[in-house]
Amino acid sequence: MMVAGIGSRKGVSVEEVLAAIETALETHGLAMTALSALATAPLKKDEAAISAAGRALNLPVVIADDRVLQLASPGARSRCDLSQSRAGTPSVSEASALAVAGAGARLLGPHTVLGPVTCAIAISGDAP
Repeated sequence: MMVAGIGSRKGVSVEEVLAAIETALETHGLAMTALSALATAPLKKDEAAISAAGRALNLPVVIADDRVLQLASPGARSRCDLSQSRAGTPSVSEASALAVAGAGARLLGPHTVLGPVTCAIAISGDAP
């Protein structure tokens, strides 16, 4: 399973979210079809652009459970004080991707920042 974790400022556009996902995938030489799901934190559950990106890509948008998000947070490679204070995790995109990808998941690299959106790609522990 491959998951794109999404973090963003409030009020971003679906185009900005899609561009961040595409840029993150390109960084790792991957196509959009490699993704199994999008993920984000409970703080972003009402962010319309993230939901719209999921619909545009025909992928589920999974809201990481707060407890699982906290358990995944030590695996984050990036640190953002704002993310820590508002979401309780050093990186919404990285922790969300790890949490949804499941036990043993790993990040393919640090999150990609594209304007007001961050995107991190995680792969499940059972993937090669």
